[in-house]
Amino acid sequence: MTRIPLTARGAEKLRDELKELKSVRRPAVIKAIAEAREHGDLKENAEYHAAREQQSFIEGRIAEIEAKLSNSQIIDPTKANANGKVIFGATVDLADANSGDEVTYQIVGEDEADIKQGLISVQSPIARALIGKEEGEVVDVVVPGGTRELEIVEVRYQ
Repeated sequence: MTRIPLTARGAEKLRDELKELKSVRRPAVIKAIAEAREHGDLKENAEYHAAREQQSFIEGRIAEIEAKLSNSQIIDPTKANANGKVIFGATVDLADANSGDEVTYQIVGEDEADIKQGLISVQSPIARALIGKEEGEVVDVVVPGGTRELEIVEVRYQ
């Protein structure tokens, strides 16, 4: 199976979610199922069916997180010898060549991506265009809105 790249922060978030699911949400749904069973006929018991559906979701998410963590590769960009190149985990300051707008993105794993926080997936068009490039280079990025010309202003490994 393919290794899933994660930053240390991303792996920690997944571990925290797994702990929450196992220690809080799973016991709560088991209790809800037991209470719903006490109401009698299970065929027409909406509370029971809703609780079972919730339990199925929780168990599926637990299995998904455990699989991701067991197949993950934690990458620490501060320990990589990237020589100024954009790599997984790097934080990149970009300037739009046309508008002059500046943005900062950190390239992270798919599960960590959150554009509102400046975290973009390594699978995104912008990240794929940036990987391997250096400060001062200009890259053309094909995005849903067309092609953008972005200059790499600074690359940081935090």
